[in-house]
Amino acid sequence: MLGNPNVGKSTVFNALTGMHQHTGNWPGKTVANAAGICKYKEDKFLLIDIPGTYSLMSNSEEEEIARNYICFGNPDATVVIVDATCLERNLNLVYQIMEITPNIIVCVNLLDEAKKKGIQIDLKELERLLGVPVVGTIARKQKTLNNLIKTIQEVCQKKVLPNPKKITYLPVIEESIQILQSEIEKNTKSSYLSRWICLKLIDKDERIINTIEKKLEIQLEQNQNLHKKIERVKGILENEGISQENVKSKIISSIIFQAENICSDVVKYENPSYNKRDRKIDKILTSKKFGIPIMLLFLGIIFWLTITGANYPSQLLSQFFGWLQEKIIYLFEIIGAPAWLKGIIIDGIYRTLTWVIAVMLPPMAIFFPLFTLLEDLGYLPRLSFNLDKYFRKAGSSRKTSSNYVHGIWM
Repeated sequence: MLGNPNVGKSTVFNALTGMHQHTGNWPGKTVANAAGICKYKEDKFLLIDIPGTYSLMSNSEEEEIARNYICFGNPDATVVIVDATCLERNLNLVYQIMEITPNIIVCVNLLDEAKKKGIQIDLKELERLLGVPVVGTIARKQKTLNNLIKTIQEVCQKKVLPNPKKITYLPVIEESIQILQSEIEKNTKSSYLSRWICLKLIDKDERIINTIEKKLEIQLEQNQNLHKKIERVKGILENEGISQENVKSKIISSIIFQAENICSDVVKYENPSYNKRDRKIDKILTSKKFGIPIMLLFLGIIFWLTITGANYPSQLLSQFFGWLQEKIIYLFEIIGAPAWLKGIIIDGIYRTLTWVIAVMLPPMAIFFPLFTLLEDLGYLPRLSFNLDKYFRKAGSSRKTSSNYVHGIWM
């Protein structure tokens, strides 16, 4: 199971597996994984919760794990969780996975949130256009989850055979794929992966190519016939004005264009301008001129309220614990407790515990509700957007800013 972060992927996973799950790390990686057993009728299914990712085209650790597991882990079915409230953006990942494996189930989650926003999705039409099973779910409604696990069973038992309708790229890229594909199919047992491998050779993604060679035990770059065809493809692309630097953007553009077309057919809005206000807010909160100053202002106010506001309850708690300490000392004197016991209980345990409570509890009681309010208002994603380009300039992956913001919140 995989999908974009914050689409309820882990919630669906937890609901299906319940207590029959365990966590650990991927071999040689610091990224955690979760595996669990889901029982349905007389069958048991091993579900793997793959790290959330927006794409399989980058080289972050999470994306590498997701890509490698789908490509080389031989799963019987891959469930892609997508957000019903922003289907167009999520279909980007769906189409990338279609290039890797045909055994896909698209789970459109958060249908209740979409209903609140007046968004209606024709799941049957989406299934027809994608060529793979599509199931709508609300994670807290068991009936919808039963439909999902039933579909998983049917795909795993070959009762339902997905037939993904892949992206048709620009004619020059399709021509390039055709030139390379015959040679790739000679060198790999996986004919389905051949088209995807061609795309990786066209956009010169060296890290992925090295992984393909290692996992499939094939030699691509040392193949002289293939090398000649790659050079031929390079010339064809350059003649069409597509350089090595922008070929990936052309591939991504085709995916985005297809996602837009599908969403225009399957998604209906009760109020087409339902997000007009949000867009106006976005223009201000994420603008080059006002984005950073507003971010610094919000964070400054929160930290000022946290630090200044915490002083008063901290002082009251300290006074209360001091008064209580005198009473406990008086009680110890009445019962004639030895000095060593009083030292352990009062000077050791009691003073340490009450000091931590008096110092840490007030700022936490102020900071977390304020940050929760910012998250509920939708400001944290905008905050991540503002920080993203600065983290990328520092050489970090695109997810770093999001992780940093949620790290502050946690």
